[in-house]
Order: sequence, then C-alpha cells, then structure tokens
Amino acid sequence: MPDCIRLARYSIGIGDRFAHQAEAQLRACCLAAERGVEVTPVWNKSNREHLFIGSHPAAVRAAADAAVAKMGWNKPYFADADHINLDTVDRFLDPCDFFTIDVAHFIGLAPSPAEVERFVSRHPELTGDLRIEGIGELLTMTRESSSAAASKYLVAVSEAGRIYRHIKARKPAPFITEVSMDETDAPQTPPELLVILALLADENVPIQTIAPKFTGRFNKGVDYVGDVRQFEKEFERDVAVVSYAVERYDLPRDLKLSIHSGSDKFSIYAPVRRVLERSGAGVHLKTAGTTWLEELIGLAEAGGEGLELAGEIYARAYEKREKLCEPYAAVIDIDFPKLPLPAEVAKWSSDEYVAALRHDPKCPKFDPNVRQLLHVGFKIAAGLGEDYTRTLEKFEAVIAPNVTGNLFDRHIRPLFLSQ
Repeated sequence: MPDCIRLARYSIGIGDRFAHQAEAQLRACCLAAERGVEVTPVWNKSNREHLFIGSHPAAVRAAADAAVAKMGWNKPYFADADHINLDTVDRFLDPCDFFTIDVAHFIGLAPSPAEVERFVSRHPELTGDLRIEGIGELLTMTRESSSAAASKYLVAVSEAGRIYRHIKARKPAPFITEVSMDETDAPQTPPELLVILALLADENVPIQTIAPKFTGRFNKGVDYVGDVRQFEKEFERDVAVVSYAVERYDLPRDLKLSIHSGSDKFSIYAPVRRVLERSGAGVHLKTAGTTWLEELIGLAEAGGEGLELAGEIYARAYEKREKLCEPYAAVIDIDFPKLPLPAEVAKWSSDEYVAALRHDPKCPKFDPNVRQLLHVGFKIAAGLGEDYTRTLEKFEAVIAPNVTGNLFDRHIRPLFLSQ
C-alpha cells in the first residue's frame, strides 16, 4: 500500500456552511485536548454546498488555517473535499488534503462476469467459515455469496480506484482517502464490507476511513431512529471486519469506520464508545449542518435584529419547504402539518425560538420538525448573502459559545471522553 499521512484514532468532520465558525469549532477540539484526548478536526464541505452558497473550497482551507494559527493548534487538521466524484474533484485538489470519494451511485452496476470470476479466484479466503476476532460466531461465506457481493460493489470500487488515481496523479502531497457508500438503499453486511475492503486493496487504494450504510435512519439534525442494540451489534461486527481486513490485505493501520450524518445521533454515542473501548478502534464522526443551526440559535439568543433575522429565515424556509426538502427526502422526516406558521414564529421570544430549535430531547418545547426544516434551509441564508454574514459577525460573541458547546458537550464529550 502507498504511504499516507496518519489520521488520529478519533476525528470529527465539522461542516461550516458559511466559513465563519472555524475558530469556535476548533475550540471544541482544544477542550478535548486539554482533557487528554486528541480529536482531529476535519473541515468538510461538499461541492453541492459550495454551489448553493457560491463559495470555493479555498475558503474552507483559509478559514481552517486562520483558526489554527490564531489558537496555536499544533496537532493535525484537514480540509475535506466532501462527497466528490470525478466530475467535481478538480476544484478541491489544491486546498484539500482529505478526499471523501462518493461512489454510492455506482453500487449495483453490473461488472463483467469475467471480472467477478477473477476476483473470486484471487480471493479463496472469502469462501468458507471465517473466524474473526470480535465476532462471536463464524462468518460464513460461500463462493456464491462472495460473487454476489463482488457483482454488487466491484464497479463502485473500481470507480473509487479511478478517482483516487486521478487525485494522486495531480496531488503529489500525501492526503487522506475516505470511501463513502452510505447513500444507498440497503446497509452493507459484514461479509459485504469484507468484500469491499478486499476490492479496495486490489485497487491499491490506501483507504483510511470507510463510510458504510448502517441500519436505521440517520436523519439530518435529529437523533438516530432504529434499534440501538442492533446498531451496536452491527457496528461492533463492522469494526471487527475492518481490523481483520487491515491485517489480511495490508491496508493502512489507522483504517476506521466513518459515521456519516453523525451529528445529533445521541442515542448511539454510548454504544459506539463501548465498542471503541472494547476494541481499541477509532472512528470518524461526520457532522455538517449542526453548526449552521447553532448560528441560528445564537442569532435568536441575541434578540433584536438577530431574532428578527432568525424569524425571517424560518418564514422563507416554510414558504419554500417542499422545494427545500425534496433533495433530502431520504434523510428527513418532517410532519409538515405540525410545523408552526411563520406568523406564530414571528411572535416567539428568544427563549421560545431557541427552545424549539436547540436539540434537547428533554425539553418539551423542542420541535424536531422545525429543526429539520431549518437544517435544510441554509439555502435561505445563502440567498441573503452579505446581509446574513454581516449579522453573523455582529453577533459572533453570542453565536460562538453555542457552536463550541454543541460540538464539545453534545458530540465530543459523550463519544470520545471517558464518562
């Protein structure tokens, strides 16, 4: 496998839609470091988000670099080209050193039978009963099941290899490679994950994080929906498969699972932490829109002009709710008739707006419908342009503690720090 830069055991993808919260986000990692735990910050922003907002990947790097310099952060950090493909990667090459290669839409495309046969013949270890440490029972694989998995994922992994080589040829400096397969209909089983990792090894992709699809729903900005005990079992089995594949296929030693749409999934943080403690494995938790929501919370807390702008953003999001939600239909569950009318929200005090939006499941006024709508409503703020960003700067002193507190208290502390 080619050499690659090391990614720490724990890392967190921190989206910053408007590139104003890098310092507040980094402060959360500093708080973890003060407690003896290194959590590597990875600033991520997809091409789609850049197009919506009218920004460029260089702005993400500039914001991260400025925050690191100002706060004296002397540990690794990265800028992630999030969910890129061959058509979008080039604009990310210079500023980014972490590439999330998204090949989910290639899953299920049929390779030639000869390609599948060559793979299965090359990997006789993928037929029979496998004993993998961390999985209580034998993992039974047959030639037919391995062929079926290869048929499903070979084209996708081949595309990942093509994109990796495209990046490598144009970016001689080392970088982190993640492969994303989470945006698909069905979760990958442990045997399928093992086949995927064998395919990636055959492609000589030095993958350091992989984002499979897990069971349950990972809706934007709200808690996990599903059987938490089943998730823990599945996550532990996937961790075991990754560890086995690292040894069997000479993959990077720091290869770990990545949990996409991982922000606010409070009910699975304790199970994930238990698995990490038992196994010694690491994890990459990918968050995104949660920081944008903390900006709105800060604006509402500021009152006056800030609260007025937060109410205006809700009103516009409500008006365009169907169009805003359509691209995210698979990852949101909004009960539209229960959304409060804009006229009602316009009368809310700062406390009422904050209580509805802040993700505190114990608060009786928390409204997951409002939160999910505003999560996808960042395009409304983007449309306000400098009017929005000027207001962010004006109320930075109120917004920043919300951003830091959200990342540290609700995400980093329960997932990465001993309780």
